[in-house]
Amino acid sequence: MRNFIVTVDGKQYEVGVEEVGSPQSAPSAPVAASAPAPQAAPKAISGKGTKVVSPFPGLIKNLLVADGASVKKDQPILVLEAMKMDNDITAPCDGTVTFHVAKGVNVESDAVLAVIG
Repeated sequence: MRNFIVTVDGKQYEVGVEEVGSPQSAPSAPVAASAPAPQAAPKAISGKGTKVVSPFPGLIKNLLVADGASVKKDQPILVLEAMKMDNDITAPCDGTVTFHVAKGVNVESDAVLAVIG
């Protein structure tokens, strides 16, 4: 990973950039110095349950239920902010939610946000 200082509208941000295909550790998104820090490391994704994936890149603004809570189909479980709009991400089925993201984390399209089992 290489670190750079980027200036945007007169503000300086320190970002880390990892080369695609690099044999180093798992890729991580560049983080601006003023961005909130993740609250927890992502958990290993198990093959059991229904995966809830991100429909587009964005910021996890809020987790609406506790990890391990029982949820009903179509119940909002988290808020994903994209292009300054808040989007409720809902449970695709009934079950127990296990989050794989934390509040303040940036995610890409098709990233696993949670598993409902």
